[in-house]
Order: sequence, then C-alpha cells, then structure tokens
Amino acid sequence: MAGLHHQVRQVQRIQGLPVSLTHSSAGSATRRPRGTARQSRAGVAFVAGYVLLLIAFGVLPTCYAVYFAFTDAGGTFTGFSNFVTTAQDFRFVDSLGHVALYLVFWLLSLVVFVVVLALLLHKLASGPLSQALRFLYYIPGALAGAASVLVWLFMLDPTVSPVTSLLETLGFHTFGEVIAPGNLAVLFTIIAFWTGAGGWIVVMYGALNNIPKDVMEAARIDGANGWQTAWRVQIPMLRKWIVYMVILAFAGGAQLFVEPQLLSLASTGVAGRDYSLNQLTYDFAFQMNNINGAAAVSVELLVVSVSVAGVFVARSGFFDAD
Repeated sequence: MAGLHHQVRQVQRIQGLPVSLTHSSAGSATRRPRGTARQSRAGVAFVAGYVLLLIAFGVLPTCYAVYFAFTDAGGTFTGFSNFVTTAQDFRFVDSLGHVALYLVFWLLSLVVFVVVLALLLHKLASGPLSQALRFLYYIPGALAGAASVLVWLFMLDPTVSPVTSLLETLGFHTFGEVIAPGNLAVLFTIIAFWTGAGGWIVVMYGALNNIPKDVMEAARIDGANGWQTAWRVQIPMLRKWIVYMVILAFAGGAQLFVEPQLLSLASTGVAGRDYSLNQLTYDFAFQMNNINGAAAVSVELLVVSVSVAGVFVARSGFFDAD
C-alpha cells in the first residue's frame, strides 16, 4: 500500500499536480454525498407542504366531484346521465356561447397587449419611468375580483361615473345601456384585463431581461430595427411564457363567475344569473338542489381546460430544452 501511494505521488510530481490532491479529492468525495443528502431532505420538506395542500384542496375535491358527476343523489352509478341532463338544459348552450366569446376576447387582448406593454416597458430600460410603470401595472391586481367589479360598476354608471362625458360620447346614457347583453363579453374582458394583466406584464418583462445580451447585440449588428428585433428575436424567445400565460388565463376565464354574478345582482335582472357555466353550476347546486348536475358541469370544465392545456403544451414544445 505504501508503495502504491509513493507511485501516485511520483506521477503527481511529474504532471505538476499537488501531492495532496488524492487525499483532497477523497475527502470531498466522502463529504459530497452528505451534502447532497441534506439538500434532498430539505427539498422534500419544502415540496411536501405543497403536495399535501394540493392533495387536500385539489386532487381529493376533484375525485369527489367526479364521483358525484357519475352518480345520483343516492350514490347509485348513473353513467353519463348527469352530463346529458345538464347539456339538455335550455340555458347550457347560451352559457357555453357566452364563455366561449369571452375567452376569445380575453385571450386575444391578453396576449397582444401584455406582450406589447412588456416590450414597451423593456424598451424604457431601468429608468424612473419604467419603475413607475411597473408599480402602476401592479396596483389593479391589489384589488380582489369582487372589489374590482364594484369599482367598474361605479365607473360604468353614467349618473355617477367620473367619465360620464366619455360614456355619453360613446352613446351610453344609462347604466342599462352600458350593461346590455351584447356588451357583457367586452365589459368582462376589460375588467379581467385591468385586474390580471399587470402581473403578466411584469412576468414578461422579467423574461425579456433574461434574453442573452449577445443575442440582442447580434441583432443590432445585423441591422435589425426595433420592430424587427421584437418580432424576430424577442417574441419568439417569449413563446413558452406566452403559452404558460394562455393556459392559466384559459383555465381562469372558463371559470368566469364573480363578474357576471355581481353584475346580475346590481342590475336587478338585466344581466342574467346564468350568463356563464359557473353561474349555471351554482344554480344547479344551490337553487335546484342538483349537486350531481353541478358536479357534471364542473367536470366538463376541468376536462376542457386540461385538454386545451395538453394541446398547447404538445404543440409548443413547452418542455423542450432551449
């Protein structure tokens, strides 16, 4: 053994390596697994809390809803009977159309304006105006959904609104004219954008800051102007973030409830209480005492959201390494 150590030292001297390298490497090799084990335990501890909450408030309620969707009030398996019954309700198709139209307006406006405003924010770099805009973008998100709707109810009533002249210029002289059924999808889009877009703008701004500077410099050297840089370099590199935003926005938009529900209460029936699928679910559960039908509609919303998310993830290469 002593001869072996002597030969190793001789080789290290010839190659110009420190004689103590072998012992140092061995020491670090023995220490490394301990550190890795500690990191693994810490990681498990951090994740465990989230997993427990996910199971308690996500997985178990979903399984419970699926159980209700395929059974009757007595717990007897009924197959797709609840799905057929709810789909044949005279309000179902209208509610589905309302939500679909709202999602079109909501997703298009979100993608276009969030990306444009994030690019504008990034263009302003780190000056005081950029910091002020980031703060302003965040302010609407501080209001909960219900509070935000109440603010907009005040803003949209020509009799008390601070922008009465603008509303009258657009041809709206009464609150009923503003919240006419044909205007609701646009109104809900405005409210949702005002409340939820600010956070996404800041997220996109952070993603733009992570684009390598040498990529931007190469585009500048190649003679790309601002529009070409945004369209050919920055937006393609935001693709995964945009997909992520669309998936979450679709899932949230499909569950539209607070805005039409409060508007229905405030308008004394001008806006129906079954405008959205979630309102219809609420009506099934708490007005008609049909918990199983409500669960069926909820499961349908879940399946649609998961399917859309799967298509976006598969088509966009969301998990592909860049």
